[in-house]
Amino acid sequence: MQDYALALCALNLGFAPKNALEFAAHIEARVERAAGEGAKLLVIPEYAIEACLAYKPEGLKPTQEMAFLAEEGAKVVEALSALPARAGVHLLVGSMPMQTELGLTNAAVLLTCDGRKIVQDKLCLTPGERDPETWMLEGGQVLQTFDLDGLKTAILICLDVEMPALSCLLAREELDLLLVPSMTEMLSGYHRVFDCAKARAVELMASVAVCGTVGATPGSTQMETNVSGCSLFVPCEESLGYKGVAASIAPTGGLNGEEPFLVASVPVAEVRALRRGKAEVWPGAWSADHISIQPK
Repeated sequence: MQDYALALCALNLGFAPKNALEFAAHIEARVERAAGEGAKLLVIPEYAIEACLAYKPEGLKPTQEMAFLAEEGAKVVEALSALPARAGVHLLVGSMPMQTELGLTNAAVLLTCDGRKIVQDKLCLTPGERDPETWMLEGGQVLQTFDLDGLKTAILICLDVEMPALSCLLAREELDLLLVPSMTEMLSGYHRVFDCAKARAVELMASVAVCGTVGATPGSTQMETNVSGCSLFVPCEESLGYKGVAASIAPTGGLNGEEPFLVASVPVAEVRALRRGKAEVWPGAWSADHISIQPK
């Protein structure tokens, strides 16, 4: 395999759907665009489902929003379940609250062309996601790897990609592709996620695709602004252009309706060759288990 085309959509949350089916139709239009531009995978950002708060019941409390969005998210996933096979494009629907044995989690849902539904919980939650006065979610406990068209793939949701401990776990897996759906309120959050995603590409000798929400959801009580963009990061190597950025669209607040949409090619064969010894300097899945810290 040489290159693998994927699409990243920094979904603008200001479109105000009237129900779950209208939200699903909005996503379907972006899948059709991805297919038309030759992509095999479309990534929608973290908490894209928050757009459904535009039609939330009157009087819904912040503490009830996650349960409401879990119900709407289930409807959206059902409505989109047959779309990947029909369009020939895998769809990461973004993330949404989902009821599990742990409680409500923030879960990314990937619908594949061969009918699989891959669910990855967010592992490290923000203070807002654990706030008993608002969303009060639970963190997941399992990090999955899976095959996607012959690419070894994993998903880290937003803050998860900022955690070096998770990168150390993944370093042993020889990933081809890491998907990072995110939601960041300000430019500072965008840089935390995207800059760490670029670091993961170096550490893992893998390609890392990241996109976040933009715009503002009518009815939101938590995220009055969203700032993000789209990027495909690769290892910083001469054969890949030195800088570690395969393709990128700059961040925006989306307040004028803009919605970054990026189609980029993952250089699968070249990165695999770099992992096998072609890289300028890469120690592989290096562990610091033998290193001790000695205060002086």
